[in-house]
Amino acid sequence: MSILLRPGVHRIHRNMSAMSGVVESTIRSKLLQSLEAKHLDVINESYMHNVPKGAETHFKVVVVSDKFEGLPLIKRHRLVNDLLKDELQSGVHALSIVAKTPEQWEKSDKVVESSPNCKGGFGK
Repeated sequence: MSILLRPGVHRIHRNMSAMSGVVESTIRSKLLQSLEAKHLDVINESYMHNVPKGAETHFKVVVVSDKFEGLPLIKRHRLVNDLLKDELQSGVHALSIVAKTPEQWEKSDKVVESSPNCKGGFGK
C-alpha cells in the first residue's frame, strides 16, 4: 500500500499484511515519525524461523531518510537500533537494516536482496 502523508513528501510504501502485529506497527510508527522516512518497508520475517505462528521476533526494515545524509552506514544502523531499543530488549530477536539516503535509494533501482533461509541456529 502506498500513501501520501503530506504535500511535498515522497510516497511511503508500507509493506503490510492484512493484519500487522503490534510490534510491527510500533516499529513502523517509530521509524516514520523519528526519521521522517521517504520510503519504509517493515517486513516480519519471523515465519522463516523456528518460532510460533504469528511471532514478531525477526524483522527487516528498509528505510530511506534524509537524516542519513552524511552518516556512515554504522551510524545509520546505530540510529535505527537506538530508536528500536525497547523492541530489541523485549522480544525482537533479529533486525536486518537497509538504511539509505533518497539519492542512494533512487540509484539502487529500489531493489533489496532477500534474506537468507534460516539454518536453525548455530549454522545447522
